[in-house]
Amino acid sequence: MSETTVTAAILVIGDEILSGRTKDRNIGYIAEYLARAAVDVREARVVPDVEEEIVAAVNALRARYDYVFTTGGIGPTHDDITADAIAKAFGVGIGEDPRALAVMGERYTPDELTPARRRMARIPDGADLVDNPISKAPGFRIGNVIVMAGVPSVMQAMLDSAIVGVKGGALMLVANVEADGLPEGIYGDALREVAEARKEVSIGSYPSFSDGRFRNQIVVRSRDAEALQEAKAAVEAMLARLKGDARPL
Repeated sequence: MSETTVTAAILVIGDEILSGRTKDRNIGYIAEYLARAAVDVREARVVPDVEEEIVAAVNALRARYDYVFTTGGIGPTHDDITADAIAKAFGVGIGEDPRALAVMGERYTPDELTPARRRMARIPDGADLVDNPISKAPGFRIGNVIVMAGVPSVMQAMLDSAIVGVKGGALMLVANVEADGLPEGIYGDALREVAEARKEVSIGSYPSFSDGRFRNQIVVRSRDAEALQEAKAAVEAMLARLKGDARPL
C-alpha cells in the first residue's frame, strides 16, 4: 500500500444474486461510499453460498487489498454460512458472542430469541462487532475483512459503523470535459497520446445517449490537483484542435 492509495474489494455472497432472483444493489453503493472516504474499490466478486468458495475468495482478496467488505449470508437460516466461512478463512473458532446476544436482546425478548435468531449471534473468535441499527443482529470485523448484511437498507445503515477505523488515502479529484459533439473515433488516438504522457493521471472517455443525441464526456482523475488541471487543459486543447476536422464515425 502506498502512502496515498488505500484499496478495497467487495465480496457479495449469495446464491440468490447469481441466480438472478435478487438484483445486487450493494456494490455501487459501497463503491461510491468508499470513494468519498478516499478508499479505492479495485475488485468486486459474487460467490455462491458454498463454504469453500467463500473461504477461497476471502483469503485471496484480503491478501491483495487493504480492506474487504462482504455482504450477505449472516441471517438466521441454515444457508447463511458466511460467519462460519470467515472463521474458517482466518483459522479461528466461532460461537455465540455475549456482546451480540446483548445487543439483540434490545429488540427480542428471551422467548423471541429462537435458535434460528441466535445463529445471528455467532461471531468468529477475536472479531469486533459492527453495529446494525435496524435489525440489531450485528455484523463483524476481523482483520481487514468487514462483514455486513445483504439486505440493502440494513447494509447501508451498517456501513456507517463499518467505516469507523478504516484508514482512507488521499481523495481522488475529478474533472469533466465535454467533447462538444466530437465522436470518439475523431479524438480517440489523440486522447490516448494525452493519457500516455501523463501516467499519474487517469483519463477515460464515456459515451452516452440522451435527449436524442450522443454525448461524449472525458473524465480526468488524479490525486494531484496540479496534475489534474494540467491534464484537463491538455484534453481541452486537444479537442479544440480537432473541432475543425471533426467528421462522423
